[in-house]
Amino acid sequence: MNIFRKILGLNKDSQDDITADERGKYMPDIKLPIDERFTINFKSNGGKFLYCENMSEVFYSLDQILLENDWYDKSVYLLDERLQEKFSEFELKSSKRAKGATYFLTTCEYLIADDGSLLISSNQIAEKKLHEIPSNFVIFATTSQLVENIGEGLRGIKGKNRDKIPTNITTIKHFKAAEDKDFLTYGSSSKNLYLLLLEDL
Repeated sequence: MNIFRKILGLNKDSQDDITADERGKYMPDIKLPIDERFTINFKSNGGKFLYCENMSEVFYSLDQILLENDWYDKSVYLLDERLQEKFSEFELKSSKRAKGATYFLTTCEYLIADDGSLLISSNQIAEKKLHEIPSNFVIFATTSQLVENIGEGLRGIKGKNRDKIPTNITTIKHFKAAEDKDFLTYGSSSKNLYLLLLEDL
């Protein structure tokens, strides 16, 4: 009889009805899916998140970003030839020099769910330091780049680049200027960051 109550949803004591407050303090935390965790942490870091199901949505979102910020006639720091090709219809005023550019259009290595940061390397920023790059970032990434933590991301970088591991590996985590500087934010360069996330799974 008890099994039918569960199937029909009549059992008031089912595990699904137990709220987080009613769980024992020694019970393990309920772990959110990786994409939800990344989104929550990324937004709490101050990032602007644009989920896109296909490339036409990516193009639309990029168009809206450029219009909103009045960046169409501004110079973009763009090192990745593939992105130049992918977004060729925008006729971006690309520059290989960071100085004088208004925003930086790039990819990233991985999206880190645990803290909502972005893992980048010399593949994206060459040998530049973060403070040498424009403070406005537009990052194009895919859902297959989501990983649990930095360690998993570093293993992924090593696995993809067995011949030559990229240098200058770092994370971007602060997407808004910290009002109160403390030792946790010391040396970090906050960026105004838009993430165009394409569903590819």
